[in-house]
Amino acid sequence: MIRRIERLFLAAVFLVIGFCVYAQDGTYGAYSPYSIYGIGDISKEGTAFNKSMGGVGIATRNRKFINYLNPAAVTARDSLSFMADFGLNANNTVYSQGDLKSAHNTFNIYDFVMTFPIYRSSAFMVGITPFSDVGYDFSSIETDTDIIGNTGNISYDSYGTGSVYQAFAGAGVTLWKNLSLGAEAIYYFGNIDKITNMNYSNESYRSLNSGSELTVRGLTGKFGVQYEQHLGGDVSMIVGATYRMSTGMKGYSKNFRYATQSSVVDSLKYTVDTLAASGMKFGDELGIGVSVKGGEKWSAEFNYLRSDWRSSGFERTPGFKVAGQSVFSSTVSQSFRAGFEFIPNRNDIRYYFKRCAYRFGAYYDQAYYKLDGNNINSMGITLGMTLPVHNYHNGISLGMDIGQRANMKNPSMIRERYVSFVIGFNIHDIWFRKVQYQ
Repeated sequence: MIRRIERLFLAAVFLVIGFCVYAQDGTYGAYSPYSIYGIGDISKEGTAFNKSMGGVGIATRNRKFINYLNPAAVTARDSLSFMADFGLNANNTVYSQGDLKSAHNTFNIYDFVMTFPIYRSSAFMVGITPFSDVGYDFSSIETDTDIIGNTGNISYDSYGTGSVYQAFAGAGVTLWKNLSLGAEAIYYFGNIDKITNMNYSNESYRSLNSGSELTVRGLTGKFGVQYEQHLGGDVSMIVGATYRMSTGMKGYSKNFRYATQSSVVDSLKYTVDTLAASGMKFGDELGIGVSVKGGEKWSAEFNYLRSDWRSSGFERTPGFKVAGQSVFSSTVSQSFRAGFEFIPNRNDIRYYFKRCAYRFGAYYDQAYYKLDGNNINSMGITLGMTLPVHNYHNGISLGMDIGQRANMKNPSMIRERYVSFVIGFNIHDIWFRKVQYQ
């Protein structure tokens, strides 16, 4: 009976994966007017476990869930087990600027991670997750009567799609029972398209089509450390830190402009720039965290992250800089995150919901760029829980993020208010234990 439940759970997970891959075809990884800049929106990393706690994880050591935010945390696990995590995300956003309002929904896969032991107190993990997403689509029409009187109606539309992903492989080891060290290699890859069209209703004028096709590659490393100090009883404190190195951006940027009249297409511009020659870079990232936990019953954590993108080269490279009314400039991004988890009674055999994990979190993020010298900030709160499946090793994690980005104090800014839902499938199995018979 137990094995049947586990097989049904795994079958359901892979059925959902197949459906989501099919449903995701042609959709946006993100949808925001702010994703037009640079490499788009930097994704919030972590599984549903991390996301429902405000995004913390640098100082998390939890043997029931995968925490890939710190490679040193991979050693917090059962030494004989295989673990995997797969997650989905749905984002619902309302955009406001002055009296104008609109809304958009997205649905995507956000990660797939696996981990297993290597030898004694060491472990290995591998996974893939989005690093940044581009998604926007907006249009307008010419309203100047003097221009329309001479040329006829003119319409403008701009759209962008694409994502940069990060595939990673890392390992960690625990020394002297308290100190854990970890390292991972990260490979960035992805494609981004940004297109702008100007169309004339009068066929005597040539319509213009311009844009950029970006291919992004990069390789870097990330290092992590965690130290756990027992304070008495089941209470302990964990201090953690991570550092992701800055690295050169490889790939190329195709930039084009065409003029079309009837069936005649003239090429006005076509260039191919290599990103390495342009001195493009991914920003580095430093993170520190501290947590306090009471056994497997409760935990509280605070994280701070800082990422420097001032040497990214976005401002001087076609395809990454965007001509418009706002002046775009790269800067230092910062994040403040806090989270809390509580489990009433993990081993309760009578009341199911006492075995569930309940989470709460909050965050404040400052983006890696400025518009007209203004920081783009976001803040929000998170809620979540994990529903055990068969036992507390397998489970379904649910999370909700309610937040806001930017505000309407500056008339050129667009305020985003969003509600995001995440669902994660936590898969756990004993692979390395010999079956014994009495």
